[in-house]
This record gives sequence, C-alpha cells and structure tokens, in this order.
Amino acid sequence: MKTPPPCCSASTTASSSSLASSQRKWSLREVGFAGAPLIRNEWLFSALKGQYGEARRRPLTWLVSGGRGAGKTRLGAEWVNALVRGFAPFTDRLRYGRIALVGETLGDVREVMIEGPSGIISTARGNRARYETSRRRVVWDNGAVAHVFSSEDPESLRGPQFEAAWCDELAKWRQAEATFDMLQFGLRLGSLPRQIITTTPRPTALMKKLLADPGVTGMRMATAGNAKNLAPGFMKAIEERYGGTRLGRQELDGELIEDREDALWPRALVEAAFVAEVPELKRIVVAVDPPASSRRSSDACGIVAAGLDGDGRAVVLADATVNAARPQDWAGAAVALYHRLDADAIVAEVNQGGDMVSAVIRTADPSLPVKPVRARRGKWTRAEPVAMLYQQGRVVHAGRFPLLEDEMCDFGPDGLSGGRSPDRVDALVWAVTELMPGGTGEPRVRAA
Repeated sequence: MKTPPPCCSASTTASSSSLASSQRKWSLREVGFAGAPLIRNEWLFSALKGQYGEARRRPLTWLVSGGRGAGKTRLGAEWVNALVRGFAPFTDRLRYGRIALVGETLGDVREVMIEGPSGIISTARGNRARYETSRRRVVWDNGAVAHVFSSEDPESLRGPQFEAAWCDELAKWRQAEATFDMLQFGLRLGSLPRQIITTTPRPTALMKKLLADPGVTGMRMATAGNAKNLAPGFMKAIEERYGGTRLGRQELDGELIEDREDALWPRALVEAAFVAEVPELKRIVVAVDPPASSRRSSDACGIVAAGLDGDGRAVVLADATVNAARPQDWAGAAVALYHRLDADAIVAEVNQGGDMVSAVIRTADPSLPVKPVRARRGKWTRAEPVAMLYQQGRVVHAGRFPLLEDEMCDFGPDGLSGGRSPDRVDALVWAVTELMPGGTGEPRVRAA
C-alpha cells in the first residue's frame, strides 16, 4: 500500500513547525499502514514538536505549563479527540468513552475548551463532536461522552466516574484543591485512567504540590515557540513590555514564579480576597495614576475602580489600566469607566502633571467631580496601610484581575522586579485610601 502524500492540514499550526519526516514515519508505524488514510490530515503532521514530546510516553498525569498563546488549549483538545478515536501517540489504540472537562467556570469550559478556536469541536476531524447544552456534555458519533464541570462546584464531581479528564487553567481555579480531589476519586474507569492539565502557571498551593509529585509528568511551553501562529507584531510588542519581568516569565515563558519573600501582598492573601458577588455599594471611585510623560515608551496609566459596601469594606471593581501615548486617551478610559460604574468621583494623582491632570480629565467630560491627590510619602509607605486592610479582610475583589494581582504580589520595598513602575498598585492604593476610614471623601447618597 502506498504511503499517504504530504498532508495539507486544516490546522492553524504553521507547517514550518511540523514534525520531522522521521517522526512522520514513526507515526505511520504506530497506526499501521491500514490506518494511513485516517491520519492523512491529522494534526501530528503540522503540530509543534513540543506538543508531542511527552505524548509518546503516555503519562497518567500530564501537567503542561505554558505561556499565553503557546498552544496549550490546542494540545488539550487534540489529546481529548485522540483518546476518543484511539490515535497514537496519545494512546495505543485504546479508545476512551467517558471523559471529564474541568475549567474555572462552566462558561470557560464551553467558550474555550469546547467551542473556542482551538477547542474540541473546532479541531475535531473524522468522528465529529457536538455540544448538548441542556446536558452540558460533548458527544461523539462513536458514543464517547465528555461531561462539563467547573471549579466553582467541587461537589458536582462527587458521583460521576471517568476514564480520562482534561483540566484547563488549573492555576485559576476558585476551589482548586477540593475540585481536583473530587476529580481524582472519579478517575476510576477503564484499564488506564489518565488526565492532562493545561495551565498558565501561578504559585498556588495545588500547582506546587503537583510539580513536586514524582507521579506527575511536567512539560513547559513558551509563547515564542508558537509565534508564527500569533498576530504579526504580537511577540515584539509583548516582549518589549514584559520581557525579562516576573510577569513575562510567567505569562510568556510558562515559568512558575514563586512569591517574592519581601512582597507586601503574599499570593495567598490576594487569592483569599476574591468574592463571587458584588455587594450593594454606598460609594464608588475611580482612581487614576497618570504616566510621568506622554512618550509611548513611558509607564502605563493606572486606572482602578473600587466601592465601599455597607459593612465598611472596600470592594475592588475593575482594573482598566492602559498604555496610552496621549493624555486624552488615558483620560477617556478613566471617564468611560466612571460612567460605566456610575461612580461618584475620580481621584487623580497630580504629582507629575499638577493641574494639567484634572484639566485633561475634565476635557473629556467637564461635569466630572475630580479630586486631585498628591503623594507626600513613598509608594511602599503609602501601600502598607492598604495591605494591612487586606490582612484584616476589609478589602475584597469582586472579580479576578490577573495583572493587578501579579503587581501586588511582585511589589517589594524596591518596587516591582525589573524596575517597572507599579501603576496598577498605585491606583489601587489611591482608590482604597479614599474610600476607607481616614480618607477625606465623604459618602453621598446615591440615587435609587
């Protein structure tokens, strides 16, 4: 029988990153020449080599840490589809029929893992998959089924049982350890239960535990390795901004960055501040920390909104920080956030721009109440009382703000690593200071 001609894959992965011809021959040996027509358009002919590196070993628990856009989701989707179809190198012709798909939220599972551009349905070939909304499951023509679960409801994993599982963005899971534990009890079907974990790493307790576990096979994927499949100019722009920083090493290189020993906010403290619902608020402010200059290479403009609830807690509502070359651009972003949240005031630091800062904001909307504030102490000294409020449980986050959280956990006595300006932290400090006792702003009665 003739071997199939070179593949013209529908995959979005560039052919320049394809497997070597020797690996193609190995793949044909795995499926046998009788199965050659089945793999003619398979992803293995155009996948990144790193995405297949550990697949040949078929680890029982495969932890893939990667940067943004490194190809983690595509790998997870291909892994699931391959197990359903019994395709090498992910499985040795053994087909899996009951699978769990677990993400941070149910929406994330559907929008990213299942129906996203690199998700299960978008990349499925041959034995097509379909999503049944009412039953929250993916069904293949051969009878295989993948059920959907979220880290918000660990108890939903109590009872069901599976042969395999795909866990996505585990480092962001809200009840991570409880969810993961419940899943492990359910991986009890078939002759070889397995799981793959794809995530951008963060130094959570569960991530550290898994990385230290000798039974877990780890792999790291950098964003740069998938650069040809990303938007033109993306890598250059993102490297200029974040290359060499703690955030860049984590979000681009897929490196697990431990907390700074001298950080003002430990990661666990920030994680504990998350609340699922926004309480009723008495007052809302938008804090602005303008950049030192209007040069395109200057620091970002920190823009953070927070509110005061009935229990006297500060509730962080949004991080709308922008990199804007022109003052009117960052002013426009702050004003837009003010109106979106129906805020009471804009608090703007005026150390760098003086009256110009208030004037620029009022140019965008002359009716806005703008309160200028001036820093008379260093950033660390101003931030310490706010960090203490976090320790007392008097500041919470009504949402996840990864870039703000990362700045908080990287903020030491000498500022951020890499010499960057803590623009988001500065804006956060101004917002919380204005709202909490000791701030000079008085709450006004909000319209019903």
